[in-house]
Amino acid sequence: MKKTLTSLLCAAVSLTLLSLACGEGNPPRVPQPLEDGGVLWTECSPEGVREDCSQGESCIFVASHDRHLCVRACDPQTACEHPDAVCCPSSGDDAEGGHCVPNNACEQTDAGVDGGSHEETDGGVQEDGGSATDDGGTQEEDAGVDPEPDAGTEPDAGTDAGTEPDAGTDAGTDAGTDAGTDAGTDAGTDAGTDAGTDAGTDAGTDGGTEAGHTAIRVMASNLSSGNYQSYDPGHGIRLIKGVDPDIVLMQEFNYGNDSASDIRSLVDQIAPGFHYSRETGAQIPNGIISRWPIIQFGQWPDPRVSNRDFAWARIDIPGPRDLWAVSVHLLTSSASNRNAEAQAIVNEVRSQIPEDDYLIIGGDLNTDSFNESCFATFRQVVTTAGPHPADHNGTTGTNRNRNKPYDQILVDQDLRQYQQATVIGSSTFANGLVLDSRTYRPLSEIAPVQSGDSSASNMQHMGVVKDFLVPNF
Repeated sequence: MKKTLTSLLCAAVSLTLLSLACGEGNPPRVPQPLEDGGVLWTECSPEGVREDCSQGESCIFVASHDRHLCVRACDPQTACEHPDAVCCPSSGDDAEGGHCVPNNACEQTDAGVDGGSHEETDGGVQEDGGSATDDGGTQEEDAGVDPEPDAGTEPDAGTDAGTEPDAGTDAGTDAGTDAGTDAGTDAGTDAGTDAGTDAGTDAGTDGGTEAGHTAIRVMASNLSSGNYQSYDPGHGIRLIKGVDPDIVLMQEFNYGNDSASDIRSLVDQIAPGFHYSRETGAQIPNGIISRWPIIQFGQWPDPRVSNRDFAWARIDIPGPRDLWAVSVHLLTSSASNRNAEAQAIVNEVRSQIPEDDYLIIGGDLNTDSFNESCFATFRQVVTTAGPHPADHNGTTGTNRNRNKPYDQILVDQDLRQYQQATVIGSSTFANGLVLDSRTYRPLSEIAPVQSGDSSASNMQHMGVVKDFLVPNF
């Protein structure tokens, strides 16, 4: 009876956390204590007072959690079965050694796979990207709306005719919501560029031109590693700078206080003077950074979550066709939810994007495998077939443990025909690059990247890069 009551209590706690993660509540955007006792890990007693451990599990003391937990023995070379566990390497008398323990319970290793992992939860406790912070807090993705929903939106630079807009003025003005409504206006995408300078007008040289073609490097970036899914610590900034992309599909697009000046600072650290668009009213917003002018942008509603939408931008690349980029962040909760989100995106694409223009859908899909139904749904408007980007070792997984295809850049057939190998220094990646600082060699090719950037405590994803050579005619 006691064990039955304990199970019912654990189920109630799990359902409560799941409802918060799926948007049924609006918890405050503050660190929450790690709920490991009845959700992911079973607390036990070494004296056998509570017989909670299943067959094959041992009751050991996990120092970082200050309690005894039921864990399984493991081989450090093999990933643990649970997505929120890491195989802690044995180290002398260390109790956790050789066991699958909570992902922040042992020191990170240089194995380049799952040492010290803070892998993203798939069980609905946290929505995708809700990483545990170093101080024991939890970043809940559905914690309500961004406290400064308008402050992070770019001012409408088109109204200042060659003068630099004041990124900090009138935080109550949503400069981005009228994007694309004023004919001939740059829809706020030139904010922060030097007076009289349009960073996109020389795209033919800065973007790379070869005999009437323009080289375009695209990157999918869910590379936040700070508290509240922020790029503040700089790991993600270095990773993006290191591969020098022309277009970045950003997820968890937060920095500093998320004011317009803070977001402008983030963009300029990545690529000075580049254009950007960022969705408003989102706790973990999506957005796009572009070498070329963004002539229209907005956001499509996500039917399954309330703390973000799908951000899109229409980019004026050289040549007669525009390029439409859609930055997405799908849910971890279930494959069926991801498929519903994919169908919503497909519906918007079909109703709004001209068939003759180029299309990119990319970002954090949180998919467990390429067999998920959302890929079949996306195939209505983009290609999803391999071969897929990989790292130096040929590994295509993009989550921290490198065993799931979380992050993708999917393009329509018109653009796919122009895909090129990604060449960085002396390294060539035939199908594109999965950027993992733990495996990339030599790091000097992607300076200023540091070897530990991809294993930062809250880093859950790898960047993905694809290159295209598009005709200007």
